[in-house]
Amino acid sequence: MGEVKYCSPRCDLFKCAKNSAIYRSKDVWCRWTDEVCNVHDCNYATCVKRRLLPGGICGETVKRKTTERRIDEIVEPPVKLRGKALRRVGEKEIF
Repeated sequence: MGEVKYCSPRCDLFKCAKNSAIYRSKDVWCRWTDEVCNVHDCNYATCVKRRLLPGGICGETVKRKTTERRIDEIVEPPVKLRGKALRRVGEKEIF
């Protein structure tokens, strides 16, 4: 899974939202545009597993990047309340 791969209309998970894709010999033909199916430019190309990324890249082949974040970055300062909101909640600060 180190290499990014592009989705192809021959993939088992590929689906045309317009139901316009038909198989002709070695190519997949789009009846909507009357040309060979091009996943990169098609607005109606979808993936059954919802893994199709912009540009026709298969999300199954992309390695996810995660980053560590400190709690200080995640937790925002509390919100101070006044007036009617303070009476309803009953606390001066909400986290």
